[in-house]
Amino acid sequence: MIDVVALGEVLIDFASRGTDANGYPLMQALPGGAPANFLAALTKYGKSTAFLGKVGDDTFGRLLVGTVKEAGIETRGIVMDPTVFTTLAFVTFDASGDRSFSFARKPGADTCLRWEEVDTSLIDEAKVFHFGTLSLTDEPVRTTTQKCVAYAREQGKLITCDPNLRKPLWLSEEEAKAQILWSLQQADVVKISDDEVDFLWACTPEEGADKLLKEFGVSLAMVTLGPRGCLMKTKNAVCRVSSPKVSPVDTTGAGDIFGGSAVYRLLELNKPIASLTAEDLRYIGSFASTAASLSTEMPGGIPSIPQKDVVLKAM
Repeated sequence: MIDVVALGEVLIDFASRGTDANGYPLMQALPGGAPANFLAALTKYGKSTAFLGKVGDDTFGRLLVGTVKEAGIETRGIVMDPTVFTTLAFVTFDASGDRSFSFARKPGADTCLRWEEVDTSLIDEAKVFHFGTLSLTDEPVRTTTQKCVAYAREQGKLITCDPNLRKPLWLSEEEAKAQILWSLQQADVVKISDDEVDFLWACTPEEGADKLLKEFGVSLAMVTLGPRGCLMKTKNAVCRVSSPKVSPVDTTGAGDIFGGSAVYRLLELNKPIASLTAEDLRYIGSFASTAASLSTEMPGGIPSIPQKDVVLKAM
């Protein structure tokens, strides 16, 4: 039995590590991709996971498959395609560790996954199906994602979603908004940032959480608030959790690690979402906020996930 299967991008993050004499960034290659980071957190904390996606049959693709496998994630759902390049992201940082992105993805391998290449047996085996909206930016992966979500819903799986807005990857902000809103309508559990709430509705995190619950049929809304922690809300309970003080050097993957850590704690509770209490929401949110915060003190996504005992001690 697989606890969580995720569909989406696994890619190389080229992270800036200073500049040369002419001002060009010096880049460090790191494994990345929001769904991969999400699964790696779940696996680190003891859950079984599997990945559905595509990489190029190239040096970076082979490295990524090795990294995902080493993280304990089932890789038989990863397709290696010799006709496209593994997707690359170039990340630069400001003084506080916040990021700006550029992408080599025209196309990137992750956008080229076709429905007939998906190993649906991994969805059959899983309790939870997770996806993000970077799989909705282009065809054929958009149609593949839509079919996978429909398949998972038909199989009665818990659906989790992370909008993970990256504006440079969309043809327009209007298209991004339309596809994100579609994704929210499919999900039982949504992890969304305060910036994404503002992008979609220009409202407060509290109002955004209420919209998700009342207008989109979401069962559990998790709104991340950066260094201010998170807001956790169901129709019957609400909790706001603060984050520990950290000295961030790289916020890449922090939201994904929050999401994976939160779903780990949700699965540990093994309760229907409707019956979660405020204390249950604190149990989920405090661990997730702490894990995500600690991850920002290390570079990259997968490599920065803190050990469980370190998270518990920091809580």
